[in-house]
Amino acid sequence: MKARHLSPAAVLPAGSGSGQQPPVPVEQEPHHQVLWKNEFAEVIHVLLPAGESTLFHTHSRDHVAVDLTHTTIALQRLNEPEGQPEPTAPGNVSARANADQPFSHRLRNLGPATFEAIDVEFFQRPRHPAQPGAPAVVAENPSARVYQWSLTPGAATTVHAHRHPYVLLAVTPVRLKTTTPDGNASVEDFKAGDYRWVDTTVPHTLSNAGGAEGQIFEIEMK
Repeated sequence: MKARHLSPAAVLPAGSGSGQQPPVPVEQEPHHQVLWKNEFAEVIHVLLPAGESTLFHTHSRDHVAVDLTHTTIALQRLNEPEGQPEPTAPGNVSARANADQPFSHRLRNLGPATFEAIDVEFFQRPRHPAQPGAPAVVAENPSARVYQWSLTPGAATTVHAHRHPYVLLAVTPVRLKTTTPDGNASVEDFKAGDYRWVDTTVPHTLSNAGGAEGQIFEIEMK
């Protein structure tokens, strides 16, 4: 897992410069599909085939984005040069504080594979952020905290609890077992990109009940 690098390169791509289109809100960008939303957050699926570019679009809220596939992309901020090509990989994560300054950019997929990601956007910042519920924090912004769990078959997380709701996201396929201290357990098969909105403060462990290593993120409202 690594954070996505955002620094620009020195050469403008073809079609860039003063003729750049005005950015659209992220929900109106054709490669971004809103899968689910409530009063706290929304989950957006990003799907960008090799050789295609998004429109310039604006993230005006704090968000967390997690890559799901291996490919190479170039990021271009509005009115700036396009950045250097960068590889993507399942589990790469970025957590931006866009409520302070909206972030407008576009992505170009250089290939060879489709770029796929999950973007969680938060509608409001907490007035009183909670303390971390587990030691596995890999990224955060003023609205959210991200926990990453890489589980070999049979392995389990530490017992932990969340003070606020969170998005449970599978970065890879995994058979996930959730167990509470009273012994109650449930098992669910996740595909890469599957997610659940969880609103409970009950302590729990997550364990890998399958035969292959799995990677899970918990994207928690602060």
